[in-house]
Amino acid sequence: MNITEVRVRKVSGDGKLKAFASITIDNAFVVHDLKVIEGKKGFFVAMPSRKTTNGDYKDTAHPIITETREKIQSAVLLEFDKVKNLIDTPTTTAAAM
Repeated sequence: MNITEVRVRKVSGDGKLKAFASITIDNAFVVHDLKVIEGKKGFFVAMPSRKTTNGDYKDTAHPIITETREKIQSAVLLEFDKVKNLIDTPTTTAAAM
């Protein structure tokens, strides 16, 4: 699996949510609405989710193996790091990760 494109859209405000991201896998499959969250131990990537009828959130897409999650998080946070101090504009990076 290669992450061939990462797009990051920063979120304004002082909350924990810092950005939304989309990734393209192997130039063939896109996952939208990943979230860059600022946690107690630094930034992390949350998978796309939806609110259930009981108020909980459930991932709508997620990696099955740890290595894939780490690869996605690394690619998204690398792009977020490039844009976090820039003016609010979406960015795109094409990369073979």
